[in-house]
Amino acid sequence: MDSSRRIAKLLLSIDAVTISPDNPYRYSSGILSPVYSDMRLLVSYPTERKIVINELANIIKGLGKCDILAGTSTAGIPHAAFLAMKLDMPMVYVRGKAKDHGKKSQIEGLFKKGQRAIIIEDLISTGGSSLETLEALKHAGGKVKNIVAIFTYTMPISVANMKKAGIKLTTLTTFPQVVDMAVKMGKMKEKDKQTVLDWLKDPAGWGKKMGFEK
Repeated sequence: MDSSRRIAKLLLSIDAVTISPDNPYRYSSGILSPVYSDMRLLVSYPTERKIVINELANIIKGLGKCDILAGTSTAGIPHAAFLAMKLDMPMVYVRGKAKDHGKKSQIEGLFKKGQRAIIIEDLISTGGSSLETLEALKHAGGKVKNIVAIFTYTMPISVANMKKAGIKLTTLTTFPQVVDMAVKMGKMKEKDKQTVLDWLKDPAGWGKKMGFEK
């Protein structure tokens, strides 16, 4: 079993990704989805967490010179912290927006102009939060070429956003790979596979198309 499928199996085994085509999840945005991802669960599973962090560390080692890791707030923070400990590297985390008090910082921790940073994210949907982190780091004089994440939905909008920003995204596994593994593990039926994958083509309209909304 290759690494991406092994990680897909791991995430499904701890319910960090769950798939429910017959009773879809309502996102905060209002759209319905047959899949829900919660990478935060990894912090509660030491064995699985260690596997994921080791895989992420191997990716980072292969990306060239890096001075500092930057976790997105809040989901990327624990993973960035575990990686910083493992790789003996400095770390910062980046708020969604600057504080309105004190030093009004957006980047928490010591970040120096000219540092080469790798952004650490838990999962990628549209890529919006990661690219906000990218802009904050660049505004502070940082150099960023890579975003590393555990999981990506592979939404066309995220692919387009990354390309436009000139950033390379590397993830441990993808939504299609997780769906394939879910079928193999008996967590979903083969007949539902295409229904679930169709969500990627039109996330906003999927609920209506499937008859869950008028």
